[in-house]
Amino acid sequence: MPASSTPLQIAAATAHAAPPRIVAVGYRRINKMMQELAPKFADRAVVEVLDVGFEHAVSRLRSMRQTHPVDVIVAAGSNGAYLRQHLDMPVVLVKVGGFDLMQALTQAKRLAARVGVITYEGMAPELSPFGELFRLEVAQRSYRTEDEAQACVRELAHLGIGVMVGSGVVADVADQMGLTGMFLYSLDAVRGALEDALEVARASRIEQAKRERLNTILAQLSDGVIAVDQSERIQTLNPAMAQLLGITPGQWMGQKLSEVCAELSLQSTLRLARPDLEKIERVKGKALIVNRMPILEQGVLTGAVLSCQDPISIQRVDRHIRTSIKPNAVATHYELGEFLGSSPAVARVKQVALNCARSQATVLLIGESGTGKELIAQGIHMASERRDLPFVAVNCAAVSESLLESELFGHEEGAFTGARRGGKVGLFEAAHKGTIFLDEVGEMPVALQARLLRVLQEREVLRVGATEPTPVNVRVIAATHRDLSAQVAQGLFRLDLYYRLNILRIDVPPLRERLDDIALIAQALQHKIGQRLTLKPAQAQATQALIDALVVRAPHYDWPGNVRELENIIERLVAYGAGAALAGAAADPQGFLRATAPELFSQSSGAPTEDRPLEGLKERQAQIERAEIRKVLADCGGDRGLASARLGISRTTLWRKLK
Repeated sequence: MPASSTPLQIAAATAHAAPPRIVAVGYRRINKMMQELAPKFADRAVVEVLDVGFEHAVSRLRSMRQTHPVDVIVAAGSNGAYLRQHLDMPVVLVKVGGFDLMQALTQAKRLAARVGVITYEGMAPELSPFGELFRLEVAQRSYRTEDEAQACVRELAHLGIGVMVGSGVVADVADQMGLTGMFLYSLDAVRGALEDALEVARASRIEQAKRERLNTILAQLSDGVIAVDQSERIQTLNPAMAQLLGITPGQWMGQKLSEVCAELSLQSTLRLARPDLEKIERVKGKALIVNRMPILEQGVLTGAVLSCQDPISIQRVDRHIRTSIKPNAVATHYELGEFLGSSPAVARVKQVALNCARSQATVLLIGESGTGKELIAQGIHMASERRDLPFVAVNCAAVSESLLESELFGHEEGAFTGARRGGKVGLFEAAHKGTIFLDEVGEMPVALQARLLRVLQEREVLRVGATEPTPVNVRVIAATHRDLSAQVAQGLFRLDLYYRLNILRIDVPPLRERLDDIALIAQALQHKIGQRLTLKPAQAQATQALIDALVVRAPHYDWPGNVRELENIIERLVAYGAGAALAGAAADPQGFLRATAPELFSQSSGAPTEDRPLEGLKERQAQIERAEIRKVLADCGGDRGLASARLGISRTTLWRKLK
């Protein structure tokens, strides 16, 4: 047997390794026949012959069975019947056939006209046809014990019958009384019994191998299993069930299930022949999920099977599966190269993002709305070793507090009214081994900030309604347009969470601080939108003129919506400029631009227009502000950090105002 053989293969091989062991039991005359035939079966079986009977045979066979299994027993008459009653091993009886009886009667007729046939109860065929055929008077008697056999011989002898046909017991008693005893069994009958024993042994070996295979399979199951027969007597009880019930596997074998454990009764299943699934039963103080199924073989009910599961184990396995199986990666749309721009600010952001991608630490992206924070988050994910794993994004400001908790951390079945059956996996679990992007994290309710902090600290998630946490391996990237330090001062954001998030920080510049990138971004957006709308050459020419006009106008606008606003305006210009009724847009692009995107010419723009006097109040204030900034910067020797501190503004604001 190879070293890699499974327990199932070993069990099957052991069942077929040795030849069948047949024990033939008989004494006096039949024993001689068995001894004569045993060597002829040596190539197919081990045949042992015992010259004992009744009680002695039982004790001998039990002793033999302890050292080596006995497949089948062969015996005759009352001896065989006794062994069947007192042993749980298959017993094949030597049968009396019509040919045996004809031979015995032929020999008896030569000796007398009247013959007695004494057989063990139910062992001889109907004698009337034989008596008529041989013109022989036949008196038949039957016995159950050896004493009854002797009484039958005496009775027939008293009737003047001197020839007795029967088993070895009958023939021996007749001889002892001075009568003639004719042995009923023939060599062919004994040979036939031994052949039958071989077939029984072969079938028994096959059945035993199946039983061992089934028991081996059941022993490997984590579910508890009990199988019963039609009388509800336990035939199989696997180790998992024994452990659930706190018993030894063999303790209940052969007993009625409803008598040893009424809660698990299978009487209803046997009576109705109907499955009963996923019932919650309390057994010995423990809640179990119970399934009951009838066993039907060729349409006939032969028993029932019950399986049990521990709900806690099911939850544990469910968590293990959800955290161990590699999920399909969520498709990401962007890489860092798609964060367009050639300005120093963009170069700096890309370099810092690449450095963040090499780390596993939490990243905090700070920038105004529409600056491309999610694009950078996806770019970091795609540049990291987690690129082939999930990227999950959630906007913390777009979901209510009650739903956000369930979305982020998941919930168990029945955790609250309306909870999904079977529970729900939270986004942290869904992002296991990948990246989760928490957009607008500054909008997260304070109550949930504590739970998020625990996830970041312990790297485990506790579902709503659960008692056991689930470990997760998630890279967190958070983004906000708010000043979190100011929110901490106002009590709107936890200081400890701020420190947990603010490990790797990227300040994403607004569009107005990288105006030189607008032309490049606008061309890329126009190309993408134009491909989607499949513009004709004339339409593309008209929209190109509008984009050129937009690029000229762009530096005079503050772009509060940043790149997202720029994309929206370009989408509008391409859609409107491509219309047949507006083909004149190419002739007067500035006029069309003013009509289509009036916000670019509004009073809130950062530069003067022909509609706004240069010497307006706001412009005069701006001039005063610029003069003050220049003076402070000169006093600080050009040190922008010191100058921004004296002015009470951030370095970013100072840089923007200087530009």
